[in-house]
This record gives sequence, C-alpha cells and structure tokens, in this order.
Amino acid sequence: MMLVRPGVGRFVGRRLVQAVPTILVIIVVSFLVLQLTPGDIVDVLAGEAGAATPEYVAMLRQRFGLDRPLITQLASYVWGVVNLDLGFSFRHNTTVVKLMLDRLPATLILMGTSLSVAVALGVVFGVTAARHVNRPADGAIAVLVLLSYATPTFWIGLMLIVLFSVKLGWLPTGGMMTIGAGLSGFGRVLDVAHHLVLPAASLALFYAAIYTRLMRASMLEVAGQDYVRTARAKGVSEARVMYGHALRNALLPLLTMVGVQVGSLLGGSVLVESVFGWPGLGRLAFEAVQQRDYNLLLGILLMSSLLVIVVNLVIDLLYAVLDPRIELR
Repeated sequence: MMLVRPGVGRFVGRRLVQAVPTILVIIVVSFLVLQLTPGDIVDVLAGEAGAATPEYVAMLRQRFGLDRPLITQLASYVWGVVNLDLGFSFRHNTTVVKLMLDRLPATLILMGTSLSVAVALGVVFGVTAARHVNRPADGAIAVLVLLSYATPTFWIGLMLIVLFSVKLGWLPTGGMMTIGAGLSGFGRVLDVAHHLVLPAASLALFYAAIYTRLMRASMLEVAGQDYVRTARAKGVSEARVMYGHALRNALLPLLTMVGVQVGSLLGGSVLVESVFGWPGLGRLAFEAVQQRDYNLLLGILLMSSLLVIVVNLVIDLLYAVLDPRIELR
C-alpha cells in the first residue's frame, strides 16, 4: 500500500513546504498583472451609475481601498491570504471564500468526471491502437483522435447541444440541475448526472485524443522491453502481456501528462461552463473578468493554483504505486 511505504509523510511534508514560496510568487505576480489591466470595479460601478461625479468615484475608491499605494494594497492582500481572508466580492455582496466554496463542488465534479472519462478513453483506445498497430483499427482511431484534437472545445459543446438537446431532446441544454424540481437523494444525483453528460463530454474529448496518442506511443515503447519479450517467449497470451505486464509501466507518461494539463483543464472549464451555464469556478472567473471583480479573480487564481499543486502531489504518489522502484524523496 502507498500509505505504509516509508518516507511518505516526510515526502508530503517537504512538498507542501516547497509549495509555500510557489504560492506566494503566484499571488504577487497575479496581483501585479491584474493591476496592469485597464479599469477596475470602481469604473464598472461608475459606468452603471451613469453620470457619476468625481466625488462619487473618489468615495468608491476610498471605500474599496484602491486609493492606497500599490505596495500597501499588495501587503494587505498577502496578509489577508495568510489569515484565510481573500477579500469581499462587492458584485456578489459576499466574501470571496464563501463564493468560491459554493462553486468549487460543481467544478470538481465537472473536472473529475471529464478527466476520468478522458483517461479511460485514452487508455482503451491507446492500448487498442498499439495492439493493432498499422491495421484498420489503428487507422480508424487515428482519424477519430485527429478530429477530436483539431476541433475547438466550445464548438464541440455547441454541436452536442444542437444534436442531443435541440434535435433529439435527450439531454438538457445547460445548468447543473432542474430548477424547481425539488429532488433529493438519489433522484438529485441522477438529475445532476443528466446535466453533466454534455459538458463533461465536451471537455473530455479533446484530452482523450491527447491521451490516446500518448498511450499508444508508450505501449509500443514498452512492448519492446526485455521483460515483455520474455513473457511472450513463455507463451503468455497477448492480452495478458499487454494488460498485465506492459500497461502498468506505460501509464507513467500518461500520469505525467495529466499533471501537466490540470491547469489547462481548468482553463478549458471556463469555456465549457460558460457554454453550458455550469455554475462552477470557470464561469465565475469569466464573470469576474467582465465585472472587474479583481478580489474574486485573484481568489479563483489562487484556488486553481492550489488544485494544480494538490493534483501533482497525488500523481507523484501514484508513481510510487505503479512502479515500486521509484523512491519517495
């Protein structure tokens, strides 16, 4: 078991300590970059007010603390993060922490489902292509992978809506659950799953294409190793050779790619959540950009960074599970 291996606690603790300066750099860079963007929450509110007077604008800037020196604003924000205070969203009239925690489950559900589907499809199609290399099955999978990779995610989402929602009427066009249905328990779970199909499929197809190509190349490389040839020489069936011997080591490059692409997966969720009206962090980030709600946007960037760090830590631990030769240092 992974948890009983010696050095796991020390490894996790060291990685968490190393993550602290990384998070600090992310906070500072994100804060400074957002300061370079034109406009802020005061400009938005003043525009909505119509004929806003200079006195009104100055009062708003003082209320939001935007009249203070930049270094003072940065120090105040960093101190707030240390105390788990990410500020207040004046647009939503609530704290940033509460708003993000309300939206985080929806994003985790979407990302977890999409990533699971993408990895599963990538493994199945990649192994199948490797077993039938240079045959019709390999060619058919290559065509599907190319189409999926070359098609923009938002266009896939729109076409899925047109086909399965508008034409066939099988699935809802958007949202996370049926409004006013009053469902609970297992019925609520089924309703969420029903709404999850299209956005998860839209986000998963692109990454499934990448994982398929990577898995095919990895399986072909592992298939040439000595221990695989030895297993074949002993008369082990091809299916057992591929799935029992080669697959475990072939998964390591795939895990590496998953860790690298967690950030881009979060970026893709912005488009998918906007297209399908999925109430997650991605859609919230898009709204925060439009409304110049920089406190909220900084909080989402920080939350996304933490998710990437945690996922990569889990993947490093999975390396040791798949390959016992890897030491946790």
